[in-house]
Amino acid sequence: MRDEAAFVEFAASSRAHLRRTAYLMCGDWERASDFVQEGLIRVYVRWPRLERNGGELAYARKAVVSACLDHARRRSSTERPQEADHTTASREDVATEVATRTALMSALADLAPRQRACVVLRYFEDLSVAETAALLRCTEGTVKSQTSRALFSLRSVLSDSPTSEHSEGAVSW
Repeated sequence: MRDEAAFVEFAASSRAHLRRTAYLMCGDWERASDFVQEGLIRVYVRWPRLERNGGELAYARKAVVSACLDHARRRSSTERPQEADHTTASREDVATEVATRTALMSALADLAPRQRACVVLRYFEDLSVAETAALLRCTEGTVKSQTSRALFSLRSVLSDSPTSEHSEGAVSW
C-alpha cells in the first residue's frame, strides 16, 4: 500500500536540494528540474519498498544522478552546454563572484559526466568515497581516480581564468 501523503511530503521537502545537485551535474536549471522530476518518478515507483530512515533520500539522489548520467550518455555529439546568461552587476565584488561561478560552471560542464558526478557527490553532497562508489556502482579506486582527474582539470582551467587572481585558487560552491 502506498503512503501518498508521505511521498508528497518527501518530494516537497527534498526537491530543492535534489534540484541543486542536478544543476551542478548539468548546468541548466530547467534540465535540472526535469532530472529531479524523472528521479522522483523512480522514487515513487519504489516508495513502498524504500526504508524511511534516510534511505529514500539516498535513493532519490541516486535516481537524479542516474537521470543526469543517462542524459549525458544519450545526448547528441553536437549538443553543447549553453553559457549562463548573467546580467552585468554594478558592484565589483558581485561581478567577480558571478564571473567565478560562471567559470566554475563552465569548467564543470567540460568535465566528463562521471568525473562531474564524482566532484558533485564528493564536494557538494559531501558523500564519502565509499558512498559515492556505491551510488555510482563503481570501485572506490575509480571514484578516487575520477575525482583526482576532475580536480586537476578544474584547477588548470580555473587557474587560467581571469578571476583566479581574486579567488587565490579557492572555488566557492
